[in-house]
Amino acid sequence: MDFDAQPTLIGRRLTLRPLAAEDQAALAAAAADPELWAGHPAKDRWRPDVFGLYFQKLLASGGTLAVIDTASGRVIGCSQYYRVEDAPGDISIGFTFLARDWWGGATNAELKQLMLDHAFQSFDRVWFHINPTNIRSQKATTKTGALFDHDATIGISGAVGAWKCYVLTREAWQS
Repeated sequence: MDFDAQPTLIGRRLTLRPLAAEDQAALAAAAADPELWAGHPAKDRWRPDVFGLYFQKLLASGGTLAVIDTASGRVIGCSQYYRVEDAPGDISIGFTFLARDWWGGATNAELKQLMLDHAFQSFDRVWFHINPTNIRSQKATTKTGALFDHDATIGISGAVGAWKCYVLTREAWQS
Protein backbone atom coordinates (compact mmCIF):
# COMPACT_ATOMS: atom_id res chain seq x y z
CA MET A 1 0.00 0.00 0.00
CA ASP A 2 1.22 3.48 -0.85
CA PHE A 3 0.93 5.66 2.26
CA ASP A 4 2.64 9.00 2.81
CA ALA A 5 3.84 8.77 6.42
CA GLN A 6 5.22 12.31 6.34
CA PRO A 7 2.61 14.49 4.68
CA THR A 8 2.06 18.17 5.27
CA LEU A 9 -1.34 18.57 6.92
CA ILE A 10 -2.90 21.97 7.52
CA GLY A 11 -5.71 22.69 9.94
CA ARG A 12 -7.23 25.81 11.47
CA ARG A 13 -4.63 26.18 14.23
CA LEU A 14 -1.95 23.65 13.36
CA THR A 15 0.39 22.72 10.55
CA LEU A 16 1.94 19.26 10.58
CA ARG A 17 4.98 18.69 8.39
CA PRO A 18 7.86 16.22 8.16
CA LEU A 19 10.28 16.52 11.05
CA ALA A 20 13.66 17.90 9.92
CA ALA A 21 17.10 18.00 11.54
CA GLU A 22 16.71 21.78 11.84
CA ASP A 23 13.78 21.23 14.22
CA GLN A 24 15.93 19.81 17.02
CA ALA A 25 16.41 23.03 19.02
CA ALA A 26 12.77 24.10 18.71
CA LEU A 27 11.42 20.65 19.60
CA ALA A 28 13.87 20.36 22.50
CA ALA A 29 12.57 23.70 23.79
CA ALA A 30 9.00 22.38 23.61
CA ALA A 31 10.08 19.24 25.50
CA ALA A 32 12.19 21.00 28.16
CA ASP A 33 9.45 21.07 30.80
CA PRO A 34 9.84 18.31 33.44
CA GLU A 35 6.07 18.47 34.12
CA LEU A 36 5.44 17.43 30.51
CA TRP A 37 7.05 14.05 31.21
CA ALA A 38 5.88 13.55 34.83
CA GLY A 39 3.22 10.98 33.90
CA HIS A 40 5.29 9.43 31.13
CA PRO A 41 7.57 6.38 31.46
CA ALA A 42 10.55 8.46 30.18
CA LYS A 43 10.44 10.97 33.04
CA ASP A 44 13.86 12.44 32.20
CA ARG A 45 13.14 13.16 28.55
CA TRP A 46 13.08 16.90 29.32
CA ARG A 47 16.89 16.77 29.81
CA PRO A 48 18.79 17.96 26.70
CA ASP A 49 21.09 14.89 26.58
CA VAL A 50 18.18 12.45 26.85
CA PHE A 51 16.01 14.39 24.42
CA GLY A 52 18.84 14.58 21.87
CA LEU A 53 18.93 10.77 21.62
CA TYR A 54 15.14 10.63 21.39
CA PHE A 55 15.12 13.27 18.66
CA GLN A 56 17.57 11.22 16.58
CA LYS A 57 15.21 8.21 16.83
CA LEU A 58 12.25 10.37 15.80
CA LEU A 59 14.17 11.77 12.85
CA ALA A 60 15.36 8.32 11.72
CA SER A 61 11.86 6.83 11.89
CA GLY A 62 10.73 8.42 8.65
CA GLY A 63 7.22 8.93 9.98
CA THR A 64 7.48 11.79 12.47
CA LEU A 65 5.64 15.04 11.96
CA ALA A 66 6.53 18.34 13.60
CA VAL A 67 3.47 20.06 15.07
CA ILE A 68 3.50 23.81 14.48
CA ASP A 69 1.22 26.42 16.01
CA THR A 70 0.24 28.25 12.83
CA ALA A 71 -0.38 31.61 14.53
CA SER A 72 3.09 31.83 16.11
CA GLY A 73 5.05 29.58 13.75
CA ARG A 74 6.38 27.79 16.82
CA VAL A 75 7.15 24.05 16.91
CA ILE A 76 5.05 22.83 19.84
CA GLY A 77 5.45 19.06 19.61
CA CYS A 78 5.45 16.07 17.32
CA SER A 79 3.61 12.87 16.48
CA GLN A 80 4.44 9.81 14.41
CA TYR A 81 2.93 7.27 12.05
CA TYR A 82 4.50 3.83 12.45
CA ARG A 83 3.87 0.13 11.86
CA VAL A 84 4.17 -2.80 14.28
CA GLU A 85 4.42 -6.53 13.79
CA ASP A 86 1.12 -7.40 15.48
CA ALA A 87 -0.89 -5.30 12.98
CA PRO A 88 1.12 -5.37 9.72
CA GLY A 89 -1.79 -4.28 7.52
CA ASP A 90 -2.67 -1.29 9.70
CA ILE A 91 -1.04 1.98 10.75
CA SER A 92 -0.32 3.26 14.24
CA ILE A 93 -0.07 6.77 15.66
CA GLY A 94 2.05 7.56 18.67
CA PHE A 95 5.18 9.13 20.10
CA THR A 96 3.05 12.24 20.45
CA PHE A 97 3.77 15.11 22.76
CA LEU A 98 2.71 18.73 22.94
CA ALA A 99 4.15 21.53 25.04
CA ARG A 100 1.94 22.02 28.11
CA ASP A 101 0.56 25.37 26.89
CA TRP A 102 -1.19 23.36 24.15
CA TRP A 103 -2.45 20.43 26.23
CA GLY A 104 -6.01 19.28 25.99
CA GLY A 105 -8.91 20.77 24.18
CA ALA A 106 -8.76 22.09 20.68
CA THR A 107 -5.06 21.56 19.94
CA ASN A 108 -4.89 17.84 20.68
CA ALA A 109 -8.26 17.31 19.00
CA GLU A 110 -7.09 19.05 15.82
CA LEU A 111 -3.79 17.15 15.82
CA LYS A 112 -5.61 13.83 16.07
CA GLN A 113 -8.20 14.84 13.49
CA LEU A 114 -5.56 15.79 10.92
CA MET A 115 -3.58 12.59 11.45
CA LEU A 116 -6.58 10.27 11.62
CA ASP A 117 -8.29 11.79 8.57
CA HIS A 118 -5.06 11.25 6.62
CA ALA A 119 -4.60 7.68 7.90
CA PHE A 120 -8.18 6.67 7.14
CA GLN A 121 -7.70 7.57 3.48
CA SER A 122 -5.52 4.44 3.27
CA PHE A 123 -6.35 2.23 6.26
CA ASP A 124 -9.45 0.77 7.90
CA ARG A 125 -7.91 0.70 11.39
CA VAL A 126 -5.49 2.86 13.36
CA TRP A 127 -3.70 1.55 16.45
CA PHE A 128 -2.39 3.36 19.51
CA HIS A 129 0.20 1.63 21.71
CA ILE A 130 0.44 3.21 25.15
CA ASN A 131 2.66 2.38 28.07
CA PRO A 132 0.53 0.88 30.87
CA THR A 133 1.64 3.61 33.29
CA ASN A 134 0.73 6.50 30.95
CA ILE A 135 -2.83 7.08 32.15
CA ARG A 136 -3.09 10.57 30.61
CA SER A 137 -2.43 9.20 27.11
CA GLN A 138 -4.84 6.31 27.65
CA LYS A 139 -7.60 8.75 28.57
CA ALA A 140 -6.82 11.06 25.64
CA THR A 141 -6.87 8.13 23.24
CA THR A 142 -10.33 6.99 24.31
CA LYS A 143 -11.62 10.50 23.55
CA THR A 144 -10.99 9.77 19.85
CA GLY A 145 -13.38 6.81 20.03
CA ALA A 146 -10.56 4.26 20.18
CA LEU A 147 -11.28 1.19 22.27
CA PHE A 148 -8.90 -0.87 24.38
CA ASP A 149 -8.28 -4.09 22.46
CA HIS A 150 -5.52 -6.01 24.23
CA ASP A 151 -2.26 -5.96 26.15
CA ALA A 152 0.83 -6.91 24.16
CA THR A 153 4.54 -7.35 24.52
CA ILE A 154 5.91 -6.10 21.21
CA GLY A 155 8.86 -4.23 19.78
CA ILE A 156 8.26 -0.57 19.06
CA SER A 157 11.02 1.90 18.28
CA GLY A 158 13.76 -0.67 18.78
CA ALA A 159 12.68 -1.88 22.22
CA VAL A 160 10.40 -4.71 23.31
CA GLY A 161 7.97 -3.71 26.02
CA ALA A 162 4.49 -3.98 27.46
CA TRP A 163 1.81 -1.90 25.74
CA LYS A 164 -1.88 -1.21 26.10
CA CYS A 165 -3.24 -1.52 22.55
CA TYR A 166 -6.18 0.63 21.46
CA VAL A 167 -7.83 0.46 18.05
CA LEU A 168 -9.96 2.95 16.17
CA THR A 169 -11.88 1.88 13.08
CA ARG A 170 -12.74 4.14 10.17
CA GLU A 171 -16.45 3.58 10.90
CA ALA A 172 -16.10 4.62 14.54
CA TRP A 173 -14.09 7.69 13.56
CA GLN A 174 -16.63 8.80 10.98
CA SER A 175 -19.58 8.40 13.36
